Amino acid sequence: MKEKLNTSFAPQLIIENGTMDVDFYKNAFGAVELRRFSNDDGSIHVSELSIDGAMFHLHEEMPKSSSYSPRHKGGVTTIIGLMVDDVDAVMTRAVRAGAQEISRAKDYEYDMRQGEVEDPHGHIWLIEKIIRKS
Repeated sequence: MKEKLNTSFAPQLIIENGTMDVDFYKNAFGAVELRRFSNDDGSIHVSELSIDGAMFHLHEEMPKSSSYSPRHKGGVTTIIGLMVDDVDAVMTRAVRAGAQEISRAKDYEYDMRQGEVEDPHGHIWLIEKIIRKS
């Protein structure tokens, strides 16, 4: 019998060619590197990571498929939403690990606490939590 795979998202974040480590993601978000495919010079071709079971990949730029890092293109088309228990703690940890704070964490009228950081590769992370106001 064939095992059913649960649908999930595994974003592929494009990084600059020549990137050598994933320490930011480990230090900022507690990511675990599951596996890595390296180029001959030791730089990352693909790194598969997980944050509390949520998988994502880092992949070097691929000009043939028009896949470039945000730094290369000067902007992003996707913001990564990361749902966490403690927005402030994760924001602080991310900044200490090398992220730039875009917006401080605050509570919004739509029952979310959110803050934004930009990682060292130019990707924007929306750190968030659903809050219930009584």
